[in-house]
Amino acid sequence: MGRVRQFDPDVAVEQAMQVFWRQGYAATTPQDLVDALGIGKGSLYHAFGSKHGVFERALRRYRDRQAQRLVDALGEPGPVKERLRRALRELVEMDLADPDRRGCLAVNTAAELGGGDAAAAGSVAWMFDHDEEAFRSVVEEGQQAGELAPGRDSRAVASMLLTTVVGLRVLSRLPGGRERALRVVDATIAAL
Repeated sequence: MGRVRQFDPDVAVEQAMQVFWRQGYAATTPQDLVDALGIGKGSLYHAFGSKHGVFERALRRYRDRQAQRLVDALGEPGPVKERLRRALRELVEMDLADPDRRGCLAVNTAAELGGGDAAAAGSVAWMFDHDEEAFRSVVEEGQQAGELAPGRDSRAVASMLLTTVVGLRVLSRLPGGRERALRVVDATIAAL
């Protein structure tokens, strides 16, 4: 009887996240995962239950990491408008620095599976809600400090910022989108 190969599930989730991010859910086969993770199909199914099981864990990992990245960027010192501009520009630059132009795994998942996969839609919705709340908090901070117009609905402004992020993440997948994306960032901040 052969020796059971041991693997670190945490490392496997990270590797699986990279595969799903590059290829999308539907285009990723269990064999793609087995090859990328360097494990047998039995180990994959034993550890995660299914391709969808490993996908859910990979998407949660991505979601949690990205949500924290935005909170950290918005929490840096400085005037609110400049913090918002830096956070948006950082997303643009991060996406454009990716040689594979994968965009955002959450946005990609929303487009691919949002209407037909409740678990994936729920995970993406959590991230979008979290991001919108982070934006709302910073907008209210700016309103209280007199940096932003106090009469505007902070939730509406936060929703606009979230929608801007989603659009920027899509633009980043296209060649030559840097100038357009930076124009969007500047126009969004000017509209505040």
